[in-house]
Amino acid sequence: MRAVIVGGSSGLGRCIGVGLARRGARVALLARRLERLEGAAHDAGSDAVAIRCDVTSSDSCRAAIAEAATALGGIDALVYAPAIGPLARLVDVDIDTWRRAFDTNVIGAALVTAAAIPHLSIAEGRAVYLSSVSASVTPPWPGLGVYVVSKAALDKLVEAWRAEHADIGFTRLVVGDCGGGMGDSRTEFADGWDRALAAELGPIWVQRGLLSGALINVGDLVDVVHTILRTGPTASLPSVTVAPRARKAQP
Repeated sequence: MRAVIVGGSSGLGRCIGVGLARRGARVALLARRLERLEGAAHDAGSDAVAIRCDVTSSDSCRAAIAEAATALGGIDALVYAPAIGPLARLVDVDIDTWRRAFDTNVIGAALVTAAAIPHLSIAEGRAVYLSSVSASVTPPWPGLGVYVVSKAALDKLVEAWRAEHADIGFTRLVVGDCGGGMGDSRTEFADGWDRALAAELGPIWVQRGLLSGALINVGDLVDVVHTILRTGPTASLPSVTVAPRARKAQP
């Protein structure tokens, strides 16, 4: 399997890229931060390649996908993992924040996919897009409205690609709470949050049953991605959900 992982420099993208490589895939890791990418490629093994890509630039996406296809000899699989989730009440969100979220969470996925379509069509390959339970399963989380709305748009984008390219398998992977790995593999999703606002909203999330306190094992998540990508495009896998196992009640 020749797989391109977008967002492969950190968090779940890095975990998935390194994990797929350790399961026998040849991987190209794409992201903005080249130094971190090179570290991820080192962890993934000698066949892995690191390619700088800014998903907010169509030129960068086209160039990165072309370089990945050349390096791997084609592309069988695409994984789109980048996401930003600003913490703010909707009434306080400015236009730049909305644009940054949609540029990364939605438009970037469209640009990368458009560049990869010719290669995926030749290979009759698969594409997987990381979504979220907050957009696809649970009611919106207060304070994460921008993230939820953009991920809902991503869900529809995946459906739109599927409608136009039946020869490629498009899967929305709905992921519950997952902290990622250690070091550079740790998720950075909440790094820029206002801690006071997070402390205020956290109890509300728990009260509404949105935050379970349980985490998905990242190795299990990689296994799911690996299984999806190895499944032929004719198999119907429009959506797969990976949720943490509920914690047992304490006696």
